[in-house]
Amino acid sequence: MNAQKTQIALKSGALAYQKKMRNPFYFWTGMLIKLPSAVFWGFRLRELDAEKCVVTLPYSWRTQNPFKSIYFAAMAGAGELSTGALCQLAISDLGRYAMLVVDFRAEYYKKANQTITFTCSQGQDLFLLLQSLSVNETGKLTMISSGKNPQGEEVARFYVTWSFKRKA
Repeated sequence: MNAQKTQIALKSGALAYQKKMRNPFYFWTGMLIKLPSAVFWGFRLRELDAEKCVVTLPYSWRTQNPFKSIYFAAMAGAGELSTGALCQLAISDLGRYAMLVVDFRAEYYKKANQTITFTCSQGQDLFLLLQSLSVNETGKLTMISSGKNPQGEEVARFYVTWSFKRKA
């Protein structure tokens, strides 16, 4: 959207959400209630701020497919979480919003047989979109999550299109 970046200051609701997500107890409890597969697969939230979200997915017996690589669904879940947590952070201070994944596309480049780190760095675009919506107006944003192995090689890329509707 914008070529130049401005620092986004998080307000109290977003700071509270960020603190909870960074706390392992609250993160695991929330995932167990809302997304139990994230607990089974062992997702870890490494970073969450106004600019980006970073989630890791381990290579283990829980995430492995018969071909000795990480199951595509586990990678898709980690990729979606890196975008969704950023969305939740953004809407936590802006009033009431409905959000829904309306499109999902994936590209796989290399065999994922190590811990994979998924990063979505579109916080600024997301905040700008959400702040521009009027009550009962909808907007969409395709967010990109890039999954890289420890060597920095891109293993997969996920395109998650979120639809947002601002409620009264």
